[in-house]
Amino acid sequence: MVTSDKAYEEEVEISGFSVLREKDQGQAVTYDTEVQGSITRYTHIAYGGGYIVTFEELRDDLYEVVSKRRASMLAFAGRQTEEIIGANVFNQAFNSSYPIGDGQAFISPTHPTMAGNQSNILTPSADLSEVAIEDLGIQIMQALDYRGNKIALIPQSLHIPPALWYDANRIVNSVLQNDTANNAINVIKASGMFSKGISVNHYFLSASAWFIRTNAPAGAQFMWRDKPMFDTDAEFDTKNAKASLYMRFSAGVTDWRSYFGDAGA
Repeated sequence: MVTSDKAYEEEVEISGFSVLREKDQGQAVTYDTEVQGSITRYTHIAYGGGYIVTFEELRDDLYEVVSKRRASMLAFAGRQTEEIIGANVFNQAFNSSYPIGDGQAFISPTHPTMAGNQSNILTPSADLSEVAIEDLGIQIMQALDYRGNKIALIPQSLHIPPALWYDANRIVNSVLQNDTANNAINVIKASGMFSKGISVNHYFLSASAWFIRTNAPAGAQFMWRDKPMFDTDAEFDTKNAKASLYMRFSAGVTDWRSYFGDAGA
């Protein structure tokens, strides 16, 4: 979550340099050039809503009762808006109609890079399970940067919808392997694979999609342009009291390496 002071923000992916080359005695070093990758634009959108306390309610000394109730409901509506827009980044993650900066869906097998296409989706697709988590974990640890260099990407947390809450906890937190008769440790738990735990998102629409967050520094972002502003005023003609809530923000993805996921089999 970050802040912005512009109408929109653009973040540019930079390739970095390749590994250093051997330098012969008396010879010049080899110079490299960084390359521009995808450009991600965050365009901030304004959201607003409000309520009215009628003049008659004011006259009948009901302002404190109705206004407190409606103010609370308006704040709740604002929070719902934030959560829904933020969750849409993941609800649309597999849909190519909602591309990120590189022109692909957030979770896709074909993210273009200088080293060819890279993937942050589990292949073949699978429902959440111990094996599926381990397979995606291996894929994360084998990820490359835009130029094709190996990077120390590791899983940090598991993100799931309410329907997978209990299964996820059984899989991750069992001392031994889950749902087997094997006397073997649960490597996911024993290795501390998810150092930041399991996170359930009540606003995920799919009951089967699941995601693993990595340690990529710049990934899915929520940008505040204007944090919630609550204002009140009186209307001259009707003498009603009006209250409004205004906010402006955007949500999107700069680096797809921040999350790997699967829609479920």
